[in-house]
This record gives sequence, C-alpha cells and structure tokens, in this order.
Amino acid sequence: MTVWDRPDPPARPAPLDRERIVAAAVALADEGGLEAVSLRKVAARLGVGPMRLYGHIATKEELFDLMVDEVHAEILTGEPPGDWREALRVRAHRTRQTALRHEWLADLLGGRPSLGPHALAVTEAALAALDGLADLGTVLRAVEMVNAYTIGAIRREVADRRAERATGLSERDWQRAFGPHLRRMLATGRFPALAKAVYEGPDVDAETTFSTGLDWVLDAVAARLARPPA
Repeated sequence: MTVWDRPDPPARPAPLDRERIVAAAVALADEGGLEAVSLRKVAARLGVGPMRLYGHIATKEELFDLMVDEVHAEILTGEPPGDWREALRVRAHRTRQTALRHEWLADLLGGRPSLGPHALAVTEAALAALDGLADLGTVLRAVEMVNAYTIGAIRREVADRRAERATGLSERDWQRAFGPHLRRMLATGRFPALAKAVYEGPDVDAETTFSTGLDWVLDAVAARLARPPA
C-alpha cells in the first residue's frame, strides 16, 4: 500500500496531518537540501515528538515521495495549451522553474516513478498532448525523450549553482582564476575544436541554453510525428 492509499490516523491533541508534515519538510529542504530533512528534524520544526510522525509516514523515502508530489503541483498551473509542442515546452519550463525554486528536486527527478496525484497529472497532461498524433509507442518515447533532456539540463544547472555557492566563485571569478591555465593548454594546439568554442562561441545564459536545447528536442519529436506509419 502506498503512502497515498494509507489514510492519516485520527486526530490527536496538537493537530498533525501529512499536509503540515510535508510543508515542514519542503521548507527544511529549501533551506538546506535533502540532507537537512529527517523525520526527527521535521518533528522538531513542528514542535512534536518524532514518534508522532510515524502514524502518518513510515519512512524518509515516503516523505521524499510526498515532497516530490507536493512541488509537482507548481508545474500544473492554468489550462494546458492546445498545441502539443507548446504544451510540452510549457511543461518543461515549469519543471525547470520549480526545480530552481526547490533545488533538492533535481536530486529526486528521474528516479523511481512518482505516483502521487500531482505527478500523475503532469504525466497525464504530457501524454494527452500527443494523444492521437502517433502510435502509443512513439508517444511514450517522445515524452521520455523530452523528460530525459529536461531532467539532465536541470541537474547540470543546479550543479553549477551549487558549485558557485560552494566555491564562492562566480563564473567571471572562475574565468579569472582558471583562465590562464586554460589559455596555456589551448595554446599548445592540441585542442583546436575546444579553442574555437572557447574563443568564438556565443555567450548565452542558462535559460537561453535550456530553451534552445529544448527546441531541438521538440524538433526531433516533430520530425518523428511527421513520419508516415510503418
């Protein structure tokens, strides 16, 4: 039985329910990452004993599942666009924006399937956007491909943000610190393609990079959808 199938226990003094528990856990994770979340710390945040939580949540993994589903509600806002491409684009951008608000989400995306109601609704919307445009196998692969790109791009962006905080070096600071070494290596002539990318490549921000890559993935989906049935 999943945590969503198991009802909350009867109320006791000092009311406690999963909604309050999950809200406290999300707040802790937003402040200090997943390592800041434990049933003991959540209980302390709520001002109750840790054993009170076990009537609502059996393990920390269940708590993580509930947290993931809670923030998936932020991805589902407004009416979905009618066009499949715009629907998948909006979903990907909302997923990125949600992960940047809750960086710990990047650590949990792409693992075991999310079975909560909000996560299932996000998946339903993606599949519904492509429904009838191709055979089911193609639809599933298309959604998986967009998911894989979105999750990978989010994880890299979050990793970059964490590295900047950990080192205290902005991108410009990093370039000043390590630029001389990189220039010396490139001057050897051993890395001509990399040298061209470093010296001639465009300087784009993270959002532009994400949007461009997403458009390329959606172009590939569109090309597959345009193929006649085998």
